[in-house]
Amino acid sequence: MGACKIDLTFENGQKMPALGFGTWRAPDDEVEKALNEALEAGYRHIDCAPVYLNEPTIGRVLRQWIDSGRVKREELFIVTKLPPHGTRAATVEKFLKRSLTDLQLDYVDLYLVHVPFTVPEVDGPFLMDEHGEIVLETTTDHVALWKAMEAVADAGLARSIGLSNFNQRQVQRVLDNCRIKPANLQIENHIYLQQPELVKFCKANGITVTAYSPLGSKGIEKLLNHEVPNLLDNPTVKEIGDRIGKTAAQVVLRHLLQRGLATIPKSTNAGRLSQNIALFDFELTEDDMVKLNGLDRNVRICDFGFFPGITKHPEFPF
Repeated sequence: MGACKIDLTFENGQKMPALGFGTWRAPDDEVEKALNEALEAGYRHIDCAPVYLNEPTIGRVLRQWIDSGRVKREELFIVTKLPPHGTRAATVEKFLKRSLTDLQLDYVDLYLVHVPFTVPEVDGPFLMDEHGEIVLETTTDHVALWKAMEAVADAGLARSIGLSNFNQRQVQRVLDNCRIKPANLQIENHIYLQQPELVKFCKANGITVTAYSPLGSKGIEKLLNHEVPNLLDNPTVKEIGDRIGKTAAQVVLRHLLQRGLATIPKSTNAGRLSQNIALFDFELTEDDMVKLNGLDRNVRICDFGFFPGITKHPEFPF
């Protein structure tokens, strides 16, 4: 089995496999089959979140693998996130404990604040107003929130803590007021949205970066109401892949790894799952890297268009 051969090391010494398995928008039946195949293929870094609505299924699969001795808990690197309706100091521990129950775990390896904004707490779909826009809670306090994140780390419920979808100003605010630094920032990152300044800022501050939607995000158009570019159709990507005998997906994923980022491609196709992890027997040349770096268009796919009206939140990050 080809296991992940590159780790990123956090400042606290914890190691995270640079290649993970993403579970966003994977319904229960799909995620159960795909997660079994991913673990079989050698994935050990699993990226989860309550808003993906599949943590109980993921928990069942993880429990089966651990109980049968096919994998040890310490060999897994499990990430989950504080949801948008929990982005306040008072609800951090409650939501993490809920995820731990669903995932059937005593701790997660990394707990991220999923988004820098807050919506009212609900047990179901997010609240919408009479104009069809999401109801906002505009009192988001990142400093108080981070103190609550530090408390769950102190309690051993999360081995490391970090952020997701925060912009540089928001990350800096946490850095200026923290006791435990964020270990990781998870952001959209791919050939058309390389965010070099934000990545450089994170590296300078000892924060690792995980790239989500590394292959684009197939099928998300319906949610966003706008077209999504097909990254894997890019002529430069295809030309490099053809020359070295690799798929377009392998080329763009390897590009991220060589930029020093972790990445969490999602696939529910067994063949592609195996291809996506087969990244450790080749390297892109310096010339290939220059060409791929040159494809950056600052095109954001996941602009939160599925939260109508979210741009009015004072902490909307983009």
